[in-house]
Amino acid sequence: QVDLVESGGGAVQAGGSLRLSCAASGSTFRIGAIGWFRQAPGKAREFIAAIAWRGGSTSYADSVKGRFTISREPDISQNVVYLEMNSLKSEDTAVYSCASSRHAFRTVLMTGRYDSWGQGTQVTVSS
Repeated sequence: QVDLVESGGGAVQAGGSLRLSCAASGSTFRIGAIGWFRQAPGKAREFIAAIAWRGGSTSYADSVKGRFTISREPDISQNVVYLEMNSLKSEDTAVYSCASSRHAFRTVLMTGRYDSWGQGTQVTVSS
């Protein structure tokens, strides 16, 4: 069992930046990849970015490529993944959640199978 807790959400003006954190605990040795997702009111959940738990390979949705960066805390004992969000737009407003998968990174990208989810953190971008 992997437990995930997100933090770092808040309100920001368009063009601003935020950094979200996803702290993993429990059976972290089972993690193959971590993904970030978002869901805006009335819309389906959207994949944002993913990172391989080991090796650091990354993947991004086109909607955030060049603006958002996913990374893992260099001190791997901390088991934290970040989502650095720059040049924020009003359409980035959503609840952001992280998820973990026990599958290998490339498998996760193909299947979208995640096993554990955090509770989410609200990001509100005002224009």
